[in-house]
Amino acid sequence: RAILTRLAAGPAPVTQLAAPTGLRLPTVMRHLAVLEEAGLIATSKDGRVRSCAIVPEALAPIRTWLDEQRAIWESRLDRLEDYVTKLMEERAK
Repeated sequence: RAILTRLAAGPAPVTQLAAPTGLRLPTVMRHLAVLEEAGLIATSKDGRVRSCAIVPEALAPIRTWLDEQRAIWESRLDRLEDYVTKLMEERAK
C-alpha cells in the first residue's frame, strides 16, 4: 500500500520507493514485480535507474467497486442512525 500511495503522487525510482520501507532492495523489487504483474504499475529503465509509475486505468475497476461498497455502507449507516434516533426518542418519553 505504501508503494502505491507514493506512486499516486507521481513516478519514482525504485531506490526512492525502497528507502522509507526499511526493506532490502531485493524484497522491494519482488513487491514491485507482483504489482507490475497485476498491471497496477509500469516500470521503465533509463540507464541504471529503474522507475515505476502507477497505471491509473488499472485502478478503475477497484474505484468502481469501492464506490459501490461506499454506497451500500452509507445506506446501512443511515438506517442504523435512524434506528438509534428512534430508540433514543422512545426512551426519552
